[in-house]
Amino acid sequence: MPNTKQLEDFVSQVRRDIVRQVHGVSSGHPGGSLGCAEFFVALYQEVMKRKEGFDMDGKDEDLFFLSNGHISPVFYSVLARSGYFPVEELKTFRKIDSRLQGHPTTHEGLPGIRIASGSLGQGMSVALGAAQAKTLNGDDNLVYSLHGDGELQEGQNWEAILYAAGNKIDNLISTIDLNGQQIDGSTDDVLNMGSVRAKFEAFGWDVLDIEKGNDIEAIVAGLNEAKSRTGKGKPVCILLHTIMGHGVDFMMDGHAWHGKAPNDEQLEKALAQNPETLGDY
Repeated sequence: MPNTKQLEDFVSQVRRDIVRQVHGVSSGHPGGSLGCAEFFVALYQEVMKRKEGFDMDGKDEDLFFLSNGHISPVFYSVLARSGYFPVEELKTFRKIDSRLQGHPTTHEGLPGIRIASGSLGQGMSVALGAAQAKTLNGDDNLVYSLHGDGELQEGQNWEAILYAAGNKIDNLISTIDLNGQQIDGSTDDVLNMGSVRAKFEAFGWDVLDIEKGNDIEAIVAGLNEAKSRTGKGKPVCILLHTIMGHGVDFMMDGHAWHGKAPNDEQLEKALAQNPETLGDY
């Protein structure tokens, strides 16, 4: 297992990959990707049980489903640097005939991608279905999913949240990225959802907070705590408190960089704040 310094170095390289991918095509979503870099690194490098290679059946291993697919730059970076496909392929992000589309899809056959997730609000339904399938197949491994907080304004989420608790799907860990921002502004301004914790608890979930959602040690500890709560009759929800654009000072503390690419000068500033640790593609 990597130590904390190795995980932090991994995160620094992922941040470089994110801003370089988006800059390369002047298109994409850097803000949420940067904010979730530590989460993806912790999940894929430390917490999740993974087999060598990739197949869509996903038997005898943990599974992950990204619901808020617009943060694909961080997903692609971590998948590539975890061995799912060549790191060099990151340079094809959002280009014609690339397997790395702006929102992940499955028909290109990109290893690590299990669902198309351009349309928000669908990932929870898929994740709980996979979790049920594991139970039916006698597979005691876990299913993880990630969702945006603004995404919770989609109604399908709440049908799935109700179904998961009602059917005691207790091998599911769903994480909500609570950065308080979405494309049109803060989540409180666009559609105030009140207490997300209270809502999940009212629907019958076991809920825990990771207050330091951009601290790799806190995330690893929180994910391990969530794992310890599985198998007890309730699905588990993690409220991950992150900062959109974290790691690039001028992209933080607002929604402006939800879906905007940096120019050449801004790219250099972003790269200067995140040292190259694993080698740029």
